Amino acid sequence: MEVIKTNQKTIAKSITLTGVGLHTGQDVTMTFLPAEPNHGYAFKRVDLEGEPIIEADASYVVNTQRGTNLEKRGVMIQTSEHVLAALVGLGIDNVLIELNAPEPPIMDGSSKYFVEAIEKAGIVAQEAEREEYVVKNVISYRDENTGSEITIIPSDTYQITTMVDFGTKVLGTQNATLERMSDFKDEISYARTFSFLHELEALLEHGLIKGGDLNNAIVYVDKEISEATMKKLEKAFNKEKLSVKPNGILDNLTLHQPNEAARHKLLDVIGDLALIGTPIRGKVIANKPGHFVNTQFAKKLQKIIKQERRNNVPDVDLHAKPVKDVNQIMEMLPHRPPFLLVDKILELSDKHVIGVKNVTMNEPFFVGHFPGAPVMPGVLQVEAMAQTGGILVLSTVPDPENYLTFFMKIDKVKFKQQVLPGDTLIFKCDLISPIRRGICHMQAYAYANGRLVSEAELMAQIVKTKGN
Repeated sequence: MEVIKTNQKTIAKSITLTGVGLHTGQDVTMTFLPAEPNHGYAFKRVDLEGEPIIEADASYVVNTQRGTNLEKRGVMIQTSEHVLAALVGLGIDNVLIELNAPEPPIMDGSSKYFVEAIEKAGIVAQEAEREEYVVKNVISYRDENTGSEITIIPSDTYQITTMVDFGTKVLGTQNATLERMSDFKDEISYARTFSFLHELEALLEHGLIKGGDLNNAIVYVDKEISEATMKKLEKAFNKEKLSVKPNGILDNLTLHQPNEAARHKLLDVIGDLALIGTPIRGKVIANKPGHFVNTQFAKKLQKIIKQERRNNVPDVDLHAKPVKDVNQIMEMLPHRPPFLLVDKILELSDKHVIGVKNVTMNEPFFVGHFPGAPVMPGVLQVEAMAQTGGILVLSTVPDPENYLTFFMKIDKVKFKQQVLPGDTLIFKCDLISPIRRGICHMQAYAYANGRLVSEAELMAQIVKTKGN
C-alpha cells in the first residue's frame, strides 16, 4: 500500500458563529482560529477564568449519553462531535475552537454550518507533514450489552460504513457509506441529529433539551401520541400546531435523504474518532454505532497507535536489494571487522538512513561479555547506530573515504530490551537539524523482533584525514 505524504492544514483566518446549545439552551458564540502545526483540535473556554483549554482527546471523554462530552480538570465541553466531524471532513488538522459556553451551537443539528464557516475562512497548507496511522491489521471493539461493534480494516483511504437498527418500524434498518472524505460536504455534512418520541418525552420531562426545536432535530414517532403529549410538544417547540407525517416523523421537517439517520450516525462516528488525535487510513465498519462504542473504540485505537509509535519499527523488506552492501559500506567507513557493526544499508535519503546488522554467536564480544548468557553490549548498540548515521553524513561529501567521523555528544540514551545472538538489528537515524560544517545531529533508534531495543540522540562531526 503506497502512502502518499501530504501536508497538515489549518484555516486561513478566524471565523465566528452564534447559536444555542442543544442541551443547555444557552446562547453561545464559537470562533474557529488557525493553529500551529501538530496542534490538533482543542477547545478554549473563554468564559472561564484563565481561559482553560481542553484538547479533543479520547482520554477526556466522561459522558456519552446525549453526545460526546469532554472534561479536563473540571472544565466541560458538551456535544463536541458535530464540530469535530466538520474539521475531519474538510481535512483540517490544526484548529483552536473558542467557546463562551460549555456547548457548541447546535445550529440545524448537522455539521453543515460549520463546514460553510470553515470554507469561508479558507483552508491553508502548513509546512509540517501530516502523519497518518495506516491500519495494517483488523482492530475491533464490541459492546456486549448493546451488540454495537466497530471494526477497522486496511484500506487505501479513510472510509466509513454505518449500519443502524433501532428495532423500530418507523426507522427500520439503514446503512450509509462514505468512500472518500472529500465527499463529506456533499453526502454527510447536512445529516441532522434525530431522536425518538419516547426519548424526547423523557428529556423534556427532565429539562434536558432546552435548545431543541423542530429545525435542529428529526423526531421519529415510535409510539402512539396522545393529545396531551402533542400539546406539550407544541409548547416545548413553540409551535401552534404539530402533526405526524406519513413517514412517521413530526412535521416542519423534510428528510434530506431516506437514510438521513444512518448518515448522521456516520457523521457522529467521524466526529468521535477525531478524538484519537491522529488521521486514519483504513475502513471503519460500524454496526449500531453510538457515542459510547465510538469513544471506547477511539480509546482502544489511540492506545494501539501510541504503542506502535513508541516502537515505531521501520517497515522495511529485509530481503530487498540493499542500497549499500557491506563492501560499499567499507568504501565509505574506515571501520573494519570485527568493529564494523553494520552489514547493509536499506534506505538512504538526505534526512534519514536505515541499516541492518545480523547478530550471531560468532561475534567476538560474546566471548567475554557474559559468555554464559550472551547479551550484546549497549555501548556497541550505540556505536552501531553511530556507524549507520556515519553513512548518512558521509554521503553528503564527494570523497567519503577521505573523512573520519568522531562523536561530539551522546545524549538521552535508553536501553529497552536485550539483544541476543540470532537477532536482526534494524537501525534508523533521522536528522534533528540540517548538516552544517560536517556536524550531524540525529535521533537514532535500534529495533529487534518488532520492538525498540535502544535509542540515543547523537552528534558527530566528519573531519578530513591528514594528507587529503
